Amino acid sequence: MGKLFFFYSSSCCLLFFLLLCFELGSAGNVTYDARSLIVDGQRKLLISASIHYPRSVPAMWPGLVQTAKEGGVDVIETYVFWNGHEIAPSVYNFEGRFDLVKFVKTVQQAGMYCILRIGPFVAAEWNYGYAYLVDNELSKFQLQYPIFLFYMQRFMTYIVDLMKKEKLFASQGGPIILSQVENEYGYYEQGYGEGGKRYAQWAAKMAVAQNTGVPWIMCQQYDAPDPVIDTCNGFYCDTFKPTAPHRPKIWTENWPGWFQLFGAPNPHRPAEDVAFAVARFFQKGGTVNNYYMYHGGTNFGRTAGGPFITTSYDYEAPIDEYGLPNLPKWGHLKELHRAIKLCENLLLTSNPVNISLGHSQEADVYADASGGCAAFLANTDDKNDVTVTFRNASYHLPAWSVSILPDCKTEVYNSAKVHRPDMQPHLQSSKKDSKSLNWEVFVEKAGIWGEADLVKSSLEDHVNVTKDASDYLWYTTRLVVTLNQNLGTTVFLFCK
Repeated sequence: MGKLFFFYSSSCCLLFFLLLCFELGSAGNVTYDARSLIVDGQRKLLISASIHYPRSVPAMWPGLVQTAKEGGVDVIETYVFWNGHEIAPSVYNFEGRFDLVKFVKTVQQAGMYCILRIGPFVAAEWNYGYAYLVDNELSKFQLQYPIFLFYMQRFMTYIVDLMKKEKLFASQGGPIILSQVENEYGYYEQGYGEGGKRYAQWAAKMAVAQNTGVPWIMCQQYDAPDPVIDTCNGFYCDTFKPTAPHRPKIWTENWPGWFQLFGAPNPHRPAEDVAFAVARFFQKGGTVNNYYMYHGGTNFGRTAGGPFITTSYDYEAPIDEYGLPNLPKWGHLKELHRAIKLCENLLLTSNPVNISLGHSQEADVYADASGGCAAFLANTDDKNDVTVTFRNASYHLPAWSVSILPDCKTEVYNSAKVHRPDMQPHLQSSKKDSKSLNWEVFVEKAGIWGEADLVKSSLEDHVNVTKDASDYLWYTTRLVVTLNQNLGTTVFLFCK
């Protein structure tokens, strides 16, 4: 928390404001136990928002971060994009949209914490999900490919050292309170047998050895070794339990929407369902909820990964692709965050008592010895509204909803009751002279091997030839047929 200073000179007001913001955006000692993260000795219940710095332009970053903060967010989370930073072996790029340090400092200046998911594999519907190392001969899934481990550790160390140099880890007074290694590897580990397990253990130990002074997390990793925290990804994580009883319950990816595919219907997740999931998560002992995405942004250039992923990565997130609040979702979640924060102290310092209110209805009550009391009333029936009796009072619970009572009496929020805004944001034409605007053209290099054309006696792998610098690899062939030859043979001409 910020310390309160009193100044009597008006010239000191700006200094006071800057000192306060800097302190709020900085942390210190970060530890954890079964209930929560503990920052500088204080338990924290945190709302986090994913904003990927390369999916917007730097001029948007302060506005995006501020809009998230106004929405009740405490933490900004981002992946680190390996192939955007190390564009060739030992050739690094931290300019423009890839200015990671500037982005993290923007978060700090806003008085917020940061979660840095270094990976370096990130998935994220990002082209290849990680690095330039995409040759067929390389695989990150088994230890018999030590070359990948070498490059992975080198990049991880490079990013960690860069953050240390800028004093951005909480242990240095910076905003970064958590870091992540790998990404959802638990989904695939079993398919690679003992080699997969050894790789996961190696990745965790390698990350911890970086000595960042903050905890490490591994999402969807069911055998994460201590002191790494395993975390949950999904539409709902209220029933998730970490694999070790001394670890807190963290939701690294709460999907408020989904990514768009060419030719597919527009994905949609109602604000009511997102709010229900978050309220249930905190009702059942959650400590960190991260929206993936809170602002999706744009897949610039050739960064869209996966089959048929569109340029837009809007994700139907609380902040839309253009940086505007997505109403009513942004506002409905802002109200939810406020209601949860009213219960924060009781949620973090008392044990819940579960009370049945009906066949699909229940209450979790958090109370302390001083008489403080907060309650979450849930109706998990997705079809029927009900009226329940709690502490001799009646409460109407719409289907699939949670009501929050910070004093065990007054309902300040229900996840299914959305206050529709009177006005929707709208786009206006820029007042700038259109003549001052310029088109940018993306040019793909031909001849990745130093020549525009090459002749091979066999088919070559697309990625190995183009080194991921082009989507296009054209094969051509020529067949000469004389009049005396049999023309009944089928000839296939193809291109890729």
